[in-house]
Amino acid sequence: MAGLRKTFLGRLVNRSELSRWRSRARRVAEAPLSELRGQRTQARELRAQLDQLIHVADSRLGLPAIGSTAFPVPHGTDWSWRPQAWRGPLARPGLTAVASGEQLGEELTLFHDCKTSELTLRQLRNLRASDLAPYALRMDVFGFDGSFLSLVVNLPEAGLKGLTRNHLIRLDPMVQVEKPLEIFARLNIKHGPNTEQLVRELPLHESEHMVEFDLAYSNINEKRIERAWVDLIFESPQMNEVTLRDLTFSRRPRAAL
Repeated sequence: MAGLRKTFLGRLVNRSELSRWRSRARRVAEAPLSELRGQRTQARELRAQLDQLIHVADSRLGLPAIGSTAFPVPHGTDWSWRPQAWRGPLARPGLTAVASGEQLGEELTLFHDCKTSELTLRQLRNLRASDLAPYALRMDVFGFDGSFLSLVVNLPEAGLKGLTRNHLIRLDPMVQVEKPLEIFARLNIKHGPNTEQLVRELPLHESEHMVEFDLAYSNINEKRIERAWVDLIFESPQMNEVTLRDLTFSRRPRAAL
């Protein structure tokens, strides 16, 4: 009740203030100069605060909403997911001199075999009008004396429930690179003592970087699926900056032939 009363009183005050300035604006041509100087000073001070409020509000309201899971999916999709690093702020937003096996959040792990790590990973806020994900992930690679570099994304249990060889798993990354490089996506599905692997190259030269994994070409034991993860493998990544503006997954049954 107290909250409702406070809101009601606030609205009354706002209406009264707006009515007062409307009245001053109507009478500005006839107002005494001594009175007009004070009103002009007050109006300028008020305008500065209003301009600041509008500027910040426009900026915040124009950004993708934190926690957003909205993104387009194909018809018939029965599961979709955007990892936390692209969905909301992480408790630890960045890593420097990243050691192999070091995690960023609960779902991402970076692996490499460098003797000296000159790698950084950091989360940043997406600001572009075209962005759907609230956050992005940026990886800077300076010197690189290793033979492999991969970012592992662990898929949640929800994506494995009811998973069969009749499914297509789709990966939609939005990638920006400082200079050209090859990126491969490898889907790993552990079933019993075995792990099935399907590899696709991201088509970075195309407008859409989407890849699909057709499980009909796999030998997974549907009754023994334990876990799944995707490796993003970066070839010759030295002296490059890779920004993953978004990363989403979806799953749908294959069309009946």
